[in-house]
Amino acid sequence: MASLATGALILERLPRVKARTGLSGSEIYRRCATDPPTFPRPVKLGQHASAWVASEIDQFIADRIAARDAKAAA
Repeated sequence: MASLATGALILERLPRVKARTGLSGSEIYRRCATDPPTFPRPVKLGQHASAWVASEIDQFIADRIAARDAKAAA
């Protein structure tokens, strides 16, 4: 299991994840469903509620920026 500092975990609901990534809700769920997933999978909060770990969304965004920069440098 990943080691995380206490207090470092922040969960974000779908509207916030959509705003941060620019992806639609259906595209987020589509990418979560691929094998392997191309977007972080959500954490179930209850029967009808899910959220994403903010640090995983941060890493997803950072990876997209790194891929863009690597492509531009090539």
